[in-house]
Amino acid sequence: MTDSLVDGSKRQLGTHSVGALSFGCWRFTTGDVAQAGSLLDTALELGMNLVDTADVYGLDWNGTGFGSVEELLGRVIAQRPERRDAMVLATKGGIIPGIPYDSSPKSLRAALDASLLRLGVEQVDLYQVHRPDLFTHPEALADTLRSFIDSGRVSMVGVSNVTVAQTRALRAHLGDALVSTQPEFSAAHLEPLRDGTFDLCMELDIAPLAWSPLAGGRLLDDTNAFVRPELRLVLDELAMREGVSRACIAIAFVLAHPARPIAIVGTQQPQRLRELQRSLDVHLDRTDLYRIIVASEGVPLP
Repeated sequence: MTDSLVDGSKRQLGTHSVGALSFGCWRFTTGDVAQAGSLLDTALELGMNLVDTADVYGLDWNGTGFGSVEELLGRVIAQRPERRDAMVLATKGGIIPGIPYDSSPKSLRAALDASLLRLGVEQVDLYQVHRPDLFTHPEALADTLRSFIDSGRVSMVGVSNVTVAQTRALRAHLGDALVSTQPEFSAAHLEPLRDGTFDLCMELDIAPLAWSPLAGGRLLDDTNAFVRPELRLVLDELAMREGVSRACIAIAFVLAHPARPIAIVGTQQPQRLRELQRSLDVHLDRTDLYRIIVASEGVPLP
């Protein structure tokens, strides 16, 4: 059997060591603080110590409004402060409903202050700009992000949903302080493989945080027209061979790229977190991975 390319080992995120799987909080909207705490504890016990949230989370997915997920996470941390010590806490800002994007110095500073207040912490480990503001110069953004680090309120900074050119422009002014980028990536959404995002991560030693590694659940929905039937068939064949679920194969695919993506999983069920942990031990070789790509794109490789 050829060697597996799936890398389930820990990743380096700036100065922090994090698990290959991260706990995402987009759907962290329950009103039960004890239930929320139990779910977070499960994630941390499984090694998912990077906890990814954002100020805008809670505006949809059964949330109660802007900032509500950060507020819930803050209550969970306050309930047991040792949880904060066990996690690498990441949040994002820069989306303002109705504008919609504002990364100007004044706006981003206000966003960070509000996030820290809701989370009940003095510092977040990673602060990312959630969406690119096309009308903020990268030098001004770099100065703002650097001031967050200098003030001690942020340990590391990154970006999310940006182009390669936007990342390069910010990097030119921010230097090595830029430690992460957060693109959408899954077996059904392969753009980071093709648009240079992962290549840039490897060139500049930036950690890619892959959001929606299950394509928002569409990879698991046999009726969803977004996913090619051929892709589901290949994933199921590999799942049967490996003795795991289709979801585990899909996550393992994300973990196989040499840029060493961190897969952000958003399930709100402890048993599903445990199931997805099995993806770390899946065996996928190059033939398996290229079969997934061909099935996803529906075009033979040259």
